[in-house]
Amino acid sequence: MMILDDFMMRATLAGIGVALAAAPLGSFVVWRRMAYFGDATAHAAILGVALSLALNMSIFVGAMAVALAMALTVTVLSRRGHAMDTMLGVLAHSALAFGLVAVSFLSGIRIDLMAYLFGDILAVSKGDLAVIWGGAALVIGLIGWRWSALLTSTLNEELAFASGMNPRREQMILTLALAITVAVAIKVVGVLLIAALLIIPPAAARPLARTPEAMAAIAALIGAGCAVVGLRAAYVLDTPAGPSIVCVAALIFVLTNIAAPLTRKP
Repeated sequence: MMILDDFMMRATLAGIGVALAAAPLGSFVVWRRMAYFGDATAHAAILGVALSLALNMSIFVGAMAVALAMALTVTVLSRRGHAMDTMLGVLAHSALAFGLVAVSFLSGIRIDLMAYLFGDILAVSKGDLAVIWGGAALVIGLIGWRWSALLTSTLNEELAFASGMNPRREQMILTLALAITVAVAIKVVGVLLIAALLIIPPAAARPLARTPEAMAAIAALIGAGCAVVGLRAAYVLDTPAGPSIVCVAALIFVLTNIAAPLTRKP
């Protein structure tokens, strides 16, 4: 148990846990072109933080509930013919604004808003670590359980219907997994950087993978590696930990997309 008393070790374990949850889910976000969808869900989480503090309840529960409500709202509205990009832009920024205003009304409660916007991975506690790894296990279990159906629905909805699958149900499973991931990641990278952790590792893995399974696995390795290297860089260079992790991921994305065409056989 002494090893968990080291804040850097807790931070590293937290970063790896979030990366393992975000990798398979992020792969589907990339395949389905849902990047802005993930951003809107993440922005809504700050409103969940404000409600959690006002009602004296768990930050994880509040953030997940509001993130799930946002994701469900977007899903329902998208089926009614609304322009997806405009609707996501309105909801994402409105949710973030309402969340920030709600936080300003909290009296008698000290809150480090920057920690929720950009993460505070170095302040992760043992309880936070349990929540992060519990949420990661739940997300990985959901994606693994429905992998085939999710993949088929992503590739072709008509084929999914013909195979007896319900694409809307699979979309709801992805929505639930996204809400859980946002809730567990808010402590690590904050609401403004969660989408980056969801998208960049799978995008970096894409040129290196030949199969969907390989892409998710490589994305998990890249995400975990970024957490370790980013934390080390933050410690040495005295830079913010969450943004440092994302910067490392961005550099790996550039390297893999430059190197892959050069090494590919004609």
